[in-house]
Amino acid sequence: MPRILVIDDDAAIAELVSINLEMAGYDVNQAEDGIKGQALAVQLQPDLIMLDLMLPKVDGFTVCQRIRRDPRTSDIPVLMLTALGQTQDKVEGFNAGADDYLTKPFELEEMLARVRALLRRTDRIPQAAKHAEILNQGPITLVPERFEAIWFNKTVKLTHLEFELIHCLLQRHGQTVSPSEILREVWGYDPDDDIETIRVHIRHLRTKLEPDPRRPRYIKTVYGAGYCLELPGSEELNFSQNSAIV
Repeated sequence: MPRILVIDDDAAIAELVSINLEMAGYDVNQAEDGIKGQALAVQLQPDLIMLDLMLPKVDGFTVCQRIRRDPRTSDIPVLMLTALGQTQDKVEGFNAGADDYLTKPFELEEMLARVRALLRRTDRIPQAAKHAEILNQGPITLVPERFEAIWFNKTVKLTHLEFELIHCLLQRHGQTVSPSEILREVWGYDPDDDIETIRVHIRHLRTKLEPDPRRPRYIKTVYGAGYCLELPGSEELNFSQNSAIV
C-alpha cells in the first residue's frame, strides 16, 4: 500500500484530502507544519509527499528544498498543494524541486489523478525501462537504473522528471513534440492551458546539457509548436570527442 505524507496546516483540508486518499487505498500520515513535515519525511520515507506552501515555522518552498538536498528523501516525489496560483509561484515551486503543482480549490478526482500519475511515473523502475525503446542515440545514453544521462561521455545526474522528459524527446529526436504530448507522456494527465510546468523543466535540462543554456543547440524551442531534440551528426560528434581528448 503506497504511503503518502500530507503536510498542510489547514486541518479541514488536510482531513478531507487524507480521507479521500485512504478511501482510494493509500496509507496516509499528516503533519501540520514544515519542521514536523520534514522530520516525518525522513522517518517514514513515504512514496509521495503532498506539500502546502503556506506553512507555519518553515514554508513549503524551504521544506521542498531541504527534502531534495537530503539523500534520504531526495527521490521522493512532491506534489505541491497551495492556494497560490500565480505563474511565478509555480516556477518557484518547481525550482525548489516539486514534481507537480495543484492549486486550491481543486476537484478531488483531479487530485487523485495527479497522485496516481506521480506514483506511476516515479516508480523505482522508470517508464523508459519498462519498454524496449531508444536509450542511446549519438552522444546521449540514458541509464534508467540511476536516472542518469551519459552526454558526450560525461555522466549527468537527472531528476525523475528530467529523465522522463529527455526520454520523451529522445524517442522523437529530430521531430517537434507538442506540449500536449509531453504532458500526457511525462506527467500522465491531459493538458491544460498552462505549459509553464514544461518550460521550467526544459530550462533545468538545458542547464545540465547545453554548453550555453541561453542559446540552446540541442534542446530547441519550436515556437507555437513544442520542443525538439536535435542531436549532432557524426562529424560534429567526432569533432567534439576529439576536442575532449585533446
